Amino acid sequence: MKDRQIQIIELRESILADNDADADLLRRELKARKTYYLNLMSSPGSGKTSMLLASLPALASRLKVGVIEADIDSDVDARTIAKTGTPAVQVHTGGMCHLDAEMSRQGLRAIGSDALDLVILENVGNLVCPAEFDTGAVKNAVILSIPEGDDKPLKYPLMFEKADVVLVNKIDALPVFDFDFDAFTRGIRLRNADCPIFPVSAATGEGIDAWTGWLLADVQAWLKED
Repeated sequence: MKDRQIQIIELRESILADNDADADLLRRELKARKTYYLNLMSSPGSGKTSMLLASLPALASRLKVGVIEADIDSDVDARTIAKTGTPAVQVHTGGMCHLDAEMSRQGLRAIGSDALDLVILENVGNLVCPAEFDTGAVKNAVILSIPEGDDKPLKYPLMFEKADVVLVNKIDALPVFDFDFDAFTRGIRLRNADCPIFPVSAATGEGIDAWTGWLLADVQAWLKED
């Protein structure tokens, strides 16, 4: 019996390609509406929500800001953000460990992004999946906390390759943990030569002005682009 040719369909490649095209379209839509969309990624417990709480006063003093919280379940983070008076919506991913462009579009629609200058997505806590899916964001910010260790850029290279800015949170805990900033920086520079790195502490406020200053300047520069 003659062997039949078996057709192989690479679904993952197709899904990523379709999402990339949709993400590019979403970026153009946001540009037309003058809404800057920031994708904030990290592992669970690194301090995404705490960093947002520490950053919102400076950001909200200059811009109309909203937050999209993405989780597999619960609305804990969205409720926490909403208590500050900042518009917030919760997106449940149905078990998926990331957001893609269409999920972002739904969250942006729900929060009323047309009336906002800056929307920050707090992506699902994970150092793998979120880096693979373009959300349509203008920039990707990655948080790593001191307790996680300085080797994470080597173990999760794609996440740090995709980063446009890296925040090293919980620097107030440096005396307790063995964290080598030089080794951490070298790990990032292996794949990302130009990414700014901000040592910060959401607990003490150290470095928050530098980080929010960078973001505010980037929003203004983006708005002036053709």
